[in-house]
Amino acid sequence: MQLSRTFSGLTDLLFNRRNEDEVIDGKRKRLRPGNVSPRRPVPDHIIKPPYVDSLKAPGISSGLEVHDKKGIECMRASGKLAARVREYAGTLVKPGVTTDEIDEAVHNMIIENGAYPSPLGYGDFPKSVCTSVNECICHGIPDSRPLEDGDIINIDVTVYLNGYHGDTSATFFCGNVDDKAKKLVEVTKESLDRAISICGPGVEYKKIGKIIHDLADKHKYGVVRHFVGHGVGSVFHADPVVLHFRNNETGRMVLNQTFTIEPMLTIGSRNPVMWDDNWTVVTEDASLSAQFEHTILITKDGAEILTNC
Repeated sequence: MQLSRTFSGLTDLLFNRRNEDEVIDGKRKRLRPGNVSPRRPVPDHIIKPPYVDSLKAPGISSGLEVHDKKGIECMRASGKLAARVREYAGTLVKPGVTTDEIDEAVHNMIIENGAYPSPLGYGDFPKSVCTSVNECICHGIPDSRPLEDGDIINIDVTVYLNGYHGDTSATFFCGNVDDKAKKLVEVTKESLDRAISICGPGVEYKKIGKIIHDLADKHKYGVVRHFVGHGVGSVFHADPVVLHFRNNETGRMVLNQTFTIEPMLTIGSRNPVMWDDNWTVVTEDASLSAQFEHTILITKDGAEILTNC
């Protein structure tokens, strides 16, 4: 989800003035923008979300995404496709592969399945998937940078199928990843699993933030606060706003509603810096960040993960 650039005044200080070859932790170079290829076409017969080509990100729509039987089946279909695309994209993660090549493969797979890649044309986002490498917290734009041995990469996939969005992401290992990065990724995945496990009708949303924050504190990780989970369904972003940190917000889960949980944990600073592309967000100290995301359906028995394969 896009946020305002209230913190982006730090960009020049914390990013643009850094040496391009600065090495972090004695191993990897600070992430730099690559070249972004032209926007990929979508066939006319593919149904597009209403926001496409408006050049304005619609933000969060008021009202929960609560579904009837037909809507639930449509959400299951879009979620399943998103999960399949996510896992396929993960198989492409290898040293030397560019994130633009991953975007091309994701774009083609979504189109071939009769769906639209939801990020493409959301505001001015130019690509069909978000690829966030190493210190990139979220919304990385696929480009010409080749993945390197030891990188971690979050691939965030959303598809629009038959009028419904399915939204999911996972963080993948590229080649030989060190134990420090592996632990961050594993704990981030565990935080999502724990959060989903407590969901159900009548449960307070704030319990999600507490269970994620408690686990992060145990491992001394930061919890990113500027980006949130959200309702998802016939619109990309809807109520509720799901906070991943401890909070006192009101609100309870409702039967047959769908929303995402998508914690972002960091090894160092949780504070974000936005690049000049107005999308890519990185940690201010270039420390690693990991994220996982599922779309879930609230059922009478708890929560059904719609974005499992």
